[in-house]
Amino acid sequence: MRQPKLIALSLGLAVSVAFAGNVATVNGVAIPDSRMDLFVKQVTERGQKDSPELRAKIKEDLIRNEALYQEAQKKGYDKNADVQAQLDMMRQQVLVGALVRDYVKANPISDAELKKEYDKIKANFSGKEYHARHILVKDEAQANAIIAQLKKGANFADLAKKNSLDKGSATNGGDLGWANPNNFVPEFSGAMTKLAKGQITQTPVKTQFGYHIIKLDDSRDAKGPSFDEVKPELQREMQGQKVQKYVEDLVSKAKVQ
Repeated sequence: MRQPKLIALSLGLAVSVAFAGNVATVNGVAIPDSRMDLFVKQVTERGQKDSPELRAKIKEDLIRNEALYQEAQKKGYDKNADVQAQLDMMRQQVLVGALVRDYVKANPISDAELKKEYDKIKANFSGKEYHARHILVKDEAQANAIIAQLKKGANFADLAKKNSLDKGSATNGGDLGWANPNNFVPEFSGAMTKLAKGQITQTPVKTQFGYHIIKLDDSRDAKGPSFDEVKPELQREMQGQKVQKYVEDLVSKAKVQ
């Protein structure tokens, strides 16, 4: 008498097991959890946080994509020559991406390699850096008038805020921050490097931008960025070079006809 109940229970258990490991089924086709996991991994690697809301949204996308995929197959798009060519290209790109990722994982740039490259770059950190201010005006007469005010004790920062055409530095009293002389046009850097600390150019400095009055706040030996500051960028650059060499070696060994 109890046998039908046992059969029903067994069938129910079998159904629950069959559905385990699937996000959903669409027209009888199961969407596996592995597909959800792949999508979650991709979006979290781009900075999004894993959450029930994120997974619910991905589930909606997976269901919609599966329904559209099934309809596309019904209409025979998977037999279309152009579509097949695109699928072949996408498959190739995915495989190449996997190859490169595994190569990078197996061939990381060591700290010793990074430090060695940094030391080479550091050798180029020489000369001086200058912390200057300037006031940029359109004509020489105005520049001379401002120099006359400065000689009478006017505040350089105040005059820069009021008169300078370089609005980016004007709001900071003409402050250009610490910089290498090579960052400026030759006429400007030539006049700036001749100044002593606290000194102001006594005649306007003409450049392609107009007429400058320059004040040197300070100078120092160039030290360049620290190893920790450049390490991430250096790592990306060196890793890219290593991958490029790996690719070039593979292509050179390939038999091309």
